[in-house]
Amino acid sequence: MDCASRGSCLLPWAGQLGVQGPHELDWRHPAPGLPSSRAPQGPFPGVSSASHSWGHSPTGSMSSLLDIKSSVLRQVQTRPSFRRRPEGEPGEPSARAWPPGDGAAFFTQMRQVLRKADGRCHLPRPEVLLRSDSPAPEEPVDPARGLRALTQEEVEMLYEEALYTVLYRAGTLGPDQVDDQEALLDYLQQVFGTSLEEHTQAMERVRRAKAPTFALKVSVVQAKNLLAKDPNGFSDPYCMLGIVPASGTLAQQARPREQRSSPRKSSKHSSPPPTKCVQVTEVKSSTLNPVWNEHFLLEIQDVGSDQLRLDIWDHDDDVSLAEACRKLNEVMGLRGMSRYFKQIVKSARANGAAGPLEDHTDDFLGCLNIPIREVAVAGEDRWFKLEPRSSASRVQGDCQLALKLITTQRDTAMGQRGRAGFLSYLLLLGRLLQFEHRAGAEESNSSSWRGELSGPAATVLCLHGTQSNLSELQLAVLHWQVSSRHHQARTLDYGYLLGLLDDVLAHWDQASTLPQEQEESLADSFSAFSDFALWLLRHLREFFPASNSTAVRRLELLLRCLHKLQAFQLSGELCPFQTQLNSDLAAALKRGNREWYDKLLDAKSPREQPGPQRLAGLVELADAVYEDLQACYSIYADLFHSIVKVDIFTLTFWQLEQLVAEEAWVLTEELSSRMTPEAALGLFELYLTLADIQRFWDCIPGRDSHSLALAGIHTPFLPAVKLWLQVLRDQTRRRLQTAVDVDTLEPSDASSKHSSSAATASLCFSLLQELWARLAWPDPAQAQALGTQLSQDLCEAVLYYTEQLRRKADAQPGATSGPVIEQLCVVLNNVELTRKASRKALRGLAWPEGPEGLQEALPRALLSCGQALEEDLQREAHTVTAHLTSKMVGDVRKYVQHISLSPDSIQSEEAVAPLLKFLDEKLSQLSAALVKEGLSRVLEALWELLLRAILQALGAHRDVSPDFYGRFHFTLEALVSFFHAEGQGLPLESLRDGSYKKLEEELRLHRCSVRECIEQFYLDKLKQRSLEQHRFGRLSVRCHYEVAEQRLAVEVLHAADLPALDANGLSDPFVIVELGPPHIFPLVRSQRTQVKSRTLHPVYDELFHFSVPAEACRRRAACVLFTVMDHDWLSTNDFAGEAALGLGTVTGVTRTPAGGSIRAVQPVTLHLCRPRAQVRSALRMLEGRASREAQDFVKRLKELERSMEGDP
Repeated sequence: MDCASRGSCLLPWAGQLGVQGPHELDWRHPAPGLPSSRAPQGPFPGVSSASHSWGHSPTGSMSSLLDIKSSVLRQVQTRPSFRRRPEGEPGEPSARAWPPGDGAAFFTQMRQVLRKADGRCHLPRPEVLLRSDSPAPEEPVDPARGLRALTQEEVEMLYEEALYTVLYRAGTLGPDQVDDQEALLDYLQQVFGTSLEEHTQAMERVRRAKAPTFALKVSVVQAKNLLAKDPNGFSDPYCMLGIVPASGTLAQQARPREQRSSPRKSSKHSSPPPTKCVQVTEVKSSTLNPVWNEHFLLEIQDVGSDQLRLDIWDHDDDVSLAEACRKLNEVMGLRGMSRYFKQIVKSARANGAAGPLEDHTDDFLGCLNIPIREVAVAGEDRWFKLEPRSSASRVQGDCQLALKLITTQRDTAMGQRGRAGFLSYLLLLGRLLQFEHRAGAEESNSSSWRGELSGPAATVLCLHGTQSNLSELQLAVLHWQVSSRHHQARTLDYGYLLGLLDDVLAHWDQASTLPQEQEESLADSFSAFSDFALWLLRHLREFFPASNSTAVRRLELLLRCLHKLQAFQLSGELCPFQTQLNSDLAAALKRGNREWYDKLLDAKSPREQPGPQRLAGLVELADAVYEDLQACYSIYADLFHSIVKVDIFTLTFWQLEQLVAEEAWVLTEELSSRMTPEAALGLFELYLTLADIQRFWDCIPGRDSHSLALAGIHTPFLPAVKLWLQVLRDQTRRRLQTAVDVDTLEPSDASSKHSSSAATASLCFSLLQELWARLAWPDPAQAQALGTQLSQDLCEAVLYYTEQLRRKADAQPGATSGPVIEQLCVVLNNVELTRKASRKALRGLAWPEGPEGLQEALPRALLSCGQALEEDLQREAHTVTAHLTSKMVGDVRKYVQHISLSPDSIQSEEAVAPLLKFLDEKLSQLSAALVKEGLSRVLEALWELLLRAILQALGAHRDVSPDFYGRFHFTLEALVSFFHAEGQGLPLESLRDGSYKKLEEELRLHRCSVRECIEQFYLDKLKQRSLEQHRFGRLSVRCHYEVAEQRLAVEVLHAADLPALDANGLSDPFVIVELGPPHIFPLVRSQRTQVKSRTLHPVYDELFHFSVPAEACRRRAACVLFTVMDHDWLSTNDFAGEAALGLGTVTGVTRTPAGGSIRAVQPVTLHLCRPRAQVRSALRMLEGRASREAQDFVKRLKELERSMEGDP
């Protein structure tokens, strides 16, 4: 088995390292105390645009604080050691007494401070704040602000009006409407809460009343795709329309109407007769798609049997058609009506002379016959297909009509008093809406009710609105007025209200038809709603909290409602926003901000309390302000800006920031004169939140914090931060000491290799780094002083922990027991973990250096601290490692001695096997107990221990067999393979360095013969170089081998900068020239130059010849040795220095010079030196040899060494 295989098979340890008009029913009267838009006052007043005072400026009262001077903190010297710092330094301010304890409570409080900053590093996202989808907070309601309660007389009249509407309904109901009269009557009885007797009496009164007079509103809109009757391919169409009664004459049914003449008047008729029953539209020339948009009101006698008749004709001359309609009152029945329509046409065609009917059939374009009973109750606007007059008629096309069946006379109490129509509908709608809301709220949240009406309610309202001839705009206005007022008494969904505003706006082109009273009523509803909305926005945080997604959605819809109000162009005195919506909103928000802040201040930090008692509450207040600003930026800002163009965030930030800054300035001034550790901790926490508020403004693009009231707020907090640093230092030591005291020096769990105290220490150091990062002191000079202080305190805490840990390990009983080794492994792991944690923490303590505040590199003071701490921790780790490996010294020496005493008859593998087995067992144990870095340290220390043990074994044995040294050479290579572990252990570069080289050289020399040792001696001289090239001077020589003469020519030219060896500061130098090794040149004697007196720069220019064969000069160790001596007349010559020149490089030995003369060879400058350790090691090898050759060589060299003993 070779060394590699022997090492690899024993390495299991190595794996680790890899409303109505104002004078009628006053339903819209303002609630008591609720003002109109003109006089905002009462419990829900409008907000004045005048800004409120935000408090006095702190500039004057805080001027003294701006002059606070920071004391000079201790500076760290260049790479200091933190081991022997005294417990208290002179002049250092004392942290006074902190409540006794183990520091755990302090760090728990600090962690709570840091936890508040978890969401403050970046701008918050809306989805982070919108945490709840629960129902929104209930808005304040007051029945006094809702619809006015009706008197009993009003209720009775309204009830009869509703019954009258149902009993005398006309037209066709839609599929979604209730066609059951009894169901509608029962519904109304429930709505009004009438008893059966009251209901019966009301029904009798209604039935005794006169039936209403109905009329049909007809709008002839347009026609399309008519037949072409004229040669030019077009027609000149016009319409004739009237009511065809079931019995009686039209003259008895129709009421007088405005006279209407043909648009194509003839000059023969000076005044056209009035038209009572048949109406005619204008003639639209040359078109097949005429557009009329003309409106007619046709009275109806019997809604059950009357019909609407409409004919479309092609007009071909200028004859007036009005005259032809005069005899229409004599016509009876549908048949007579049809015949008379034909006679009208004949008269028109023949200028009044009737002709044959057949001559005029081509002018007929189509007709419509629509029974009145088939007109939809809600009215209809649609296309009707034209019908032929007879089977012989050829017609085509369609005609668009808008039909609405209304009443013109109603025999009701409200109708008799002039309150029917708009006002009666308003009151009825309010009654029904209240009833429906109560019913709908039983099934769902009241505030989410969207005004969904039941079938009976919708049917009754549709009947009454149609019969009252209310326009679409009036209906939309009525629904908005009633719903917006009802909303203030019982909350509705804002989406429903927004839809109502959309309906009003959609029909606002009819605003000119709106009576003045109704317009004023609408404006009042706008003002009442806007005042209520502005009051709600003053209490934005209470009714629309940013964390409630439902409330935020309601806020968005409310803002859209307010924005929609701006779209209504009412007269200026009626507009709800006389000063623009933005100004009203800003004033309301400012007032709400101040009220919220004052309420919070009174609750948490009343001004009448002393400073120390106010501090904790002010911290909570600042935190609440920060959270409020977060919500304002993330939730409210986009809503207000996108909908109503109000920058709520800037408005709120400037106001709250100034208010909280004022409180902070006042409190710091009060506490500065009696600072305590408790106050310092509270002020530190307060400052962090204030700094977060300021940074929150900075992190928004385009914002500048220099103009903030918080700018420079760090200045009065500086004394508190300094005192807090001292408390932090003391509490850190207490926490570490407690952690060590309770530490059992066992792994804290199965997945870790360090104990509990190391985890505690790492958390403490990490906490220090996080606290510093949160502090982020803005002043660079002060930040440097604070950071230097904290970094030095951190380094001291690290070393304090490691020292306490090592002392505890040293105090453990049982110096050589297994558990002690395991505890030392845990200690070493703890040191490594602490080293990593402290290094990371120190890098996190960087502060900006210079005026620019650049942080590309760590500050110099921090680098110095880090380097010093690293050195100290390396020494601690080395101490623990040495303590750990010392437990194995005895065993290592025992197994090394076993190798040295093994007889030559056994194989080297057998001799080294016990040592490798021991190492494998130990390292497997250590690998399981140590982290990677700690295991590497132990491997390095154990490697050095083994090398020293082998060297000691070699020194203890002299003149032994070569097999002895061969066995240790095998052991050395086996150990290299074992510790390298195929790249999983120590690198080969570190294994083959330092003591290994020395040991390897010792073994190699011990295995050499005498002459090989002598040759190695000269080879070492050729390899050695002067550490200080100018200390011993230099020598210039020139060498050349003369092939023809078979001799070596050596010329000593001059020397320079020789050492002064005489008392006069000079020397008397001469040079000894000799060839070596002696056994290569046995017959060659040394030669010497002349002595040059009193000089350190002698010039010799002497040539020496040595008769030696070229083959000898080519030997590996062949060289010329130049020894410079100082000549003394009365004592032994002194050694000045030596230099060796290998003959293998001399010209002539390997190549012939071009000139053939020694003068052609360039001089060589040699630096003189003294013999080095590796040279003397060969000498020591020779000393142990008993041969005469070795002893003679050693004797001569020792004589040379004695001449060097007195030299400098």
